[in-house]
Amino acid sequence: MTTNNEKVLAHYEDYTNRAGEDNRATSSRSASIEFHYTKIILDKFISKDNRILEVGCGTGYYGMHYADKCKEYVGIDLFPHHIEVFQCKINENGISNLSCRVGDATNLEGITDNGFDVVLCLGPMYHLPSDKRDIVFAECRRVCKDGGIVVFAFINKIGTYFAACLHDDLRNNYPNRKANDKVLKEGINDDDAPFFFTTPEEMEAAAVRHGFTKIRCAGLDFFGLTAIADKMDDEKFDAYLELLDEATSHESCAGMSEHALLVCSKGSGSTVLVKGRCGE
Repeated sequence: MTTNNEKVLAHYEDYTNRAGEDNRATSSRSASIEFHYTKIILDKFISKDNRILEVGCGTGYYGMHYADKCKEYVGIDLFPHHIEVFQCKINENGISNLSCRVGDATNLEGITDNGFDVVLCLGPMYHLPSDKRDIVFAECRRVCKDGGIVVFAFINKIGTYFAACLHDDLRNNYPNRKANDKVLKEGINDDDAPFFFTTPEEMEAAAVRHGFTKIRCAGLDFFGLTAIADKMDDEKFDAYLELLDEATSHESCAGMSEHALLVCSKGSGSTVLVKGRCGE
């Protein structure tokens, strides 16, 4: 029987052959939105003296961005090709405080307890069922310092389903009863691809069970985005970003986003507070 890890590796092997993770953030306007707002939110929690661990680092998009903004950045990813690409970037740019290795989010072997000020888990939760997500919560807590920051990215079942219903290429097929059962009830992809869906409430409840304190939950790329953003002219897109700034700033909107971030502190000792609106 094929394991979930094997399915994820096969997915990224196929994705690399078709497009590649390294180009995802810049492939289109709609694709760039998730990365744009993730950086805006992360910037509030990352400083020059931080040691940062990114679990599910891909080809190093965030590692390259934050290398000169932190003390040390370590990236881990399940897919060996991602690490090969990331390591080439490190070597080509001669970055001494950036490193990467192949590893599994459910078993951060070789990563010491309480070693990092900030732990970023920006991909694994996309590909893990709830029982495996619990293991990742525990591992991220283990390697984070007391009072440190841990950020989990996840896929919203409702926002993603709405997006499919609105998308030009998909709305003829959605909604349907099979998707209702798979996506809404089981939290899995209706075409058997290795993607798992959840809600902000489920993620927060899991985080609390594992000893985290929620700081904030924020949506990143709200439903309908891929259906309309790439067709906008520059003026309309600039106006649309103002709407997204507003939506990202309000936690009440998070569940209507396709992707979202849950920002937590380890324990209750962190004094980090988020003030102002997204981007301010």
